Order: sequence, then structure tokens, then C-alpha cells
Amino acid sequence: MADSLRRLVGAESGRVLQEKLESWYRDYEINSCDQNLNRCCEIIELNSGIQGQLFTILNETAQKGGHYAGVETIKTRLLPWLGTCFSCATSGRLFETNLSLTQDSIERERQLRDLASSQTLQLQELQEELTSTRLQLTHVEQDLKTSRAQEKDALRKLDRLNDYEQQIQILRDEISILDAQKSVLQSRLARSRSPSPRRSGNRSPSPPCLRSCSPGRARRTNASRRACLVARFGDIYAQERLDAETLLRTYISDMEMVQRIIFIAAVESFHAAKMAYRQFKVRVRETLSLGHSGPESLEDTVLDYIVRHEDLYDVQASVNEVIRSMNINPKISFPPEIDFIVISTLIRELCRVAFSMQTLIPPLDIAFGTDGELFSETKYHRSFDSDFTAALVAYHVWPALMENDVVIVKGEAVTKRGALLSRSRSPSPMRSGSPRR
Repeated sequence: MADSLRRLVGAESGRVLQEKLESWYRDYEINSCDQNLNRCCEIIELNSGIQGQLFTILNETAQKGGHYAGVETIKTRLLPWLGTCFSCATSGRLFETNLSLTQDSIERERQLRDLASSQTLQLQELQEELTSTRLQLTHVEQDLKTSRAQEKDALRKLDRLNDYEQQIQILRDEISILDAQKSVLQSRLARSRSPSPRRSGNRSPSPPCLRSCSPGRARRTNASRRACLVARFGDIYAQERLDAETLLRTYISDMEMVQRIIFIAAVESFHAAKMAYRQFKVRVRETLSLGHSGPESLEDTVLDYIVRHEDLYDVQASVNEVIRSMNINPKISFPPEIDFIVISTLIRELCRVAFSMQTLIPPLDIAFGTDGELFSETKYHRSFDSDFTAALVAYHVWPALMENDVVIVKGEAVTKRGALLSRSRSPSPMRSGSPRR
């Protein structure tokens, strides 16, 4: 009896039963029906095990008391209770089995609680890491937004700067035009104040120095017109030439042939414009020489007239002449179904600029160039696809602009190794002769 009681006390079954009841009470509202029933069955099993062990102790105690000891207690207390809520007692072996199962169940429950707590800690750590990552991501997004805003601001400032540069260039052009208009008005004012020349025979002619002391409008505006024409020549190279190159590439796949066509078009345009200027100047001189009088020389008067009436220049005739010359040029070719008229815009602008350049003092011209000539750093830039170690020019991309044999705007050429000197010269603005018809 004492051993059974000691085992019951050592198993702490009553304390475990109390803990299970408290745990069930805490989780009752959040558990499902099946979970609550399982908890109840566990408690009933544990309680039945305790009761079975108590009945074993009761049996052993009654046996030691003899046949009549404890009879009255059993009759008054045990039997009525058995009749109402308990049917039989379990054996000692069954109690021990139930007790071991109960202990195993308690140990498993403790392990589950430990595992659940460790998982809860890990989940909290993961949540903290996730929160930290989200904060870092938020900072990165804010930095990215700030960088984008700064980039947009820089682009706006760059656009504004480009607008300022364009406005400055426009103002410079307007100043040049105003200077030219001012020179014209000053010339007219000087003419209106000077006395009219008398035609009487007894008056001696004006001294020669009077002519040289009164420069014409063309000479007074020469610097501003020269600057505008040089800038326009550069604009044609940067804009109209590239447009023509893009247009030709739709018909010709060979880039070298496209660049040769554009270069020859520039050369022929200057040649045609110079010939047209010479003819126009001859006609103006013949007309003005009949009734010329005044402080200015005849040459200055002719030049002033041409500058004021450049719109009389028949640029379309020069364009037609350039196209006809290009059609018979042996160095370039074009698909038979297409004509060089597709680049007439480039040719027209080149003819106008070349014609106006002949009115300058001294006139501007393009440099003479041949395939296979020695490359000159003072006259040309090398094209990006050139062999920078080659000394000979394979072909030209754009002519250089000259003033009295001095380069004022460099051209562009392609240099390659193995480019042989060619005796045949490409059409050049320096050649003389009557215009082709």
C-alpha cells in the first residue's frame, strides 16, 4: 500500500490534471469542437488512471484491516458513490499502463509547446527582418525618386541652356542684319546729302580720290555677310548634307558612293554658281555702264546692285546644270529609275550660298581635291571610318572652304591604305570655260 501511494505521489498526476484543466480553460473559446472533445477525453483518461490507482490503494488498505475493518466506511461512502457515477475499478497493472501513457502524453505536449515557442520566435525574427527589408526598400525608392527628380531638373536646365544658346545665336544674326540695314541707311543718307553731279561740259570731272573715298554697300556689309555665309555653309554640312545622305541611302546601299555623290554635287554647285555669277555680273556691268555717274566706281556699283538683287539669280537653272553634269560624271552612278533631282534641295542651297560668296571681297571658294592626293591636316578632317595611319585620300566627303588660298572651314575626307594617286581629276570649281548647255 505504501509503495502504491508513493508512486501516485511521485507521478504528480494531480498537478498534471490541474494544468490540463487550466490549459483547456484558457484555449476553450478558440479551440474547435474536435479539439475540445479531445482535451476532455485526455482529462477523463488521466482522471480514470488516478481513480484506478486510488482504488488499488483502497483495496490493499481494506485487506490489511481484516474482514470487518472499514466496512462501515465502505457502506456509507464508497458504495453510494459507486452506485451513482462509477461502475468498476481497474487493476494495478492497467493503472500503471495508463500512468505511463499519461506521462508520455505530458512529455509530448511539452515538446510541442517548446517547438511552438521556438517557431513563434523564428516567426517574430522573420517578421522583424521583413520589416527591416521593407524600410530599406522604402529608402531606396525615395532615393530613386530623388535621383529621377534631379535628372529631370538637369534635363530641364539643359533644355533651357540650349534655348538660351539658340536665342543668343538668333540675336547675333539679327545684329548682323541690323548692321547691314544700318549700313544701307547710312549709304542712302550720304547719297541724299551729296549734290547731284552736273553734266555741263565746262565742269572738270571729279578727282579720282573721290571714288575711292566712298565705299559701296557691298564693301560696308562685307564682314557681316561673310560671317553669315560661312555659318550657313557649316549649317548645310550639318543639316542638308545629312538629309541628302539619308535620302540617298534609301536607293544606294554603298556608303562610299553616297558620299562621293554629295561631294561631287557640292563641287558642281559651286562651279555652276560661279559661272552664273560671272554671266550675271557681265550683264549688270553692261547695263550700268551706259548711265553710270557718282562717287562710287563702276565695279562697286555693279557689286552693290548684285548684292541688293540676289533674288534675280536663276538658281533653278544652276540646279539643272548641276544635275546634268552629275548624270555624265563617270565617277558616280545612280539607279536608272531615279534621278539626282532627289537631292535638289541640297544642290539649291549650295548654289545660293556659292553665288552669294562670289559677292564678297575677296570671294570665297572651295578647295580643289582629287582622289589619291596627300592628306592635309590643314584642309580636312578625317572621317570616322578612315585609316588614321594612311597618308593618301581615298575620296572626299565634303570640300574645304577657302579664302585667298587660306582654309577657313575644314572639309572632310576618307583616308585608306592603298589609295593610289589618280591622274583623272574630279569636277572642280576651279575649272574655267563656258557653262555646259
